[in-house]
Amino acid sequence: MWLYLAALLGLFFLRRWYRERQTVENLTEKYVFITGCDSGFGNLLARQLDARGLRVLAACLTQQGAERLGKASSERLRTTILDVTCTESIEAATEWITKKLGHYGQWLICVFSTPIGLWGLVNNAGTGVSVAPNEWLTKEDFSKVINVNLLGLIDVTLHMLPLVKKARGRVVNVSSVVGRMAFSGGGYCLSKYSVEAFSDSLRRELRPFGVHVSIIEPGAFKTAIFNSTIEGLKKAWSQAPSDIKESYGQDYFEKYLHINLSVSGITSSNLYMVTDCMEHALKSCYPRTRYSPGWDSKLFYIPASYFPSSLQGLIATYILPKPAQAV
Repeated sequence: MWLYLAALLGLFFLRRWYRERQTVENLTEKYVFITGCDSGFGNLLARQLDARGLRVLAACLTQQGAERLGKASSERLRTTILDVTCTESIEAATEWITKKLGHYGQWLICVFSTPIGLWGLVNNAGTGVSVAPNEWLTKEDFSKVINVNLLGLIDVTLHMLPLVKKARGRVVNVSSVVGRMAFSGGGYCLSKYSVEAFSDSLRRELRPFGVHVSIIEPGAFKTAIFNSTIEGLKKAWSQAPSDIKESYGQDYFEKYLHINLSVSGITSSNLYMVTDCMEHALKSCYPRTRYSPGWDSKLFYIPASYFPSSLQGLIATYILPKPAQAV
């Protein structure tokens, strides 16, 4: 019996290995739009896809980021400035992309009979500020993160969907392993949980149109977000009301900060683990629904997300310090 089960399991993984290596045709003629390309995953993915010959449309928040990326890539790659929290900026980017596709579209129809549209949308732009105990934060602290990580992602997606549907292409949304299990307060985990829900509903709605939606759930990697979370934690503590500081105590803050610094110290610098997953979601004939790059993601966060809530609570209690006025 065990031999049959092992054989079936082996056949399953062999079939998946074979299917996932089937790539889409005419990739060098397809356009991919990526947000958040100033640094981190977005910057690396833009250069990686550009090196593969795809036509990359990269959105950066700053002009300096766009110029740096342009110098590090080929003439195929095009950049634009995009603030995902501003609808006017998104509308301008949509018009810019439409013009790029229109300029190239007639030739595509003549040569490949390829639908004119945007093959890939990668929603990568994000921020991680204000990752701290909820009681230390204000509504504005939550809004700053949610406006970028969730509402900005939704706004960009809704504007780009007609172009993606026309190409029967791909939507790749960057979430996080903390979108499965929240270990800290603030808007970051909240926004990533919501990205998971939005992506799942969007996938079911777009499947009849031939559009596939994938979610990227990275573990801990060395990006600018990690630096911003440490500074955000310090700022949240410094601005917390005196009664809240008294209830938690200075020792709690120092230990909480130490935990975050320790996590930052063991983050992976191999960003290719993430961008390779993004590339596969765009290029494979059979992309996965979810990708979870990072050993911490595979060995801890994903398994722990299936634990009973009581066990998750025990783990959090063991990891987190005890407040000064805890009962």
